[in-house]
Amino acid sequence: MATKPKTRDSVWQALAKDEAEAETMRLRADLLIALRDRVASWKVTQAEAAKRLGISQPRLNTMAKGRIESFRLDMLTKLAIRAGLRVEMKLRKAA
Repeated sequence: MATKPKTRDSVWQALAKDEAEAETMRLRADLLIALRDRVASWKVTQAEAAKRLGISQPRLNTMAKGRIESFRLDMLTKLAIRAGLRVEMKLRKAA
């Protein structure tokens, strides 16, 4: 009899080695998407957007491509704040 594959709640759970890593990846992805949207709303060049965020244009390009593995959670938080976004965290007891 074949073993039923384990069901995952998210793509992050499928990619991560454990629940903590999956949650960190989800948070990073959420921040990265918000940052990309915010930067796009500025209607400026990547060079100008990078200057506003205090990073290099190649670094901004990496962010624009969605490469979350290149950014730590703390860096994305700093960039979000520099972009004029407010970052909030809610904690609740795990199910």
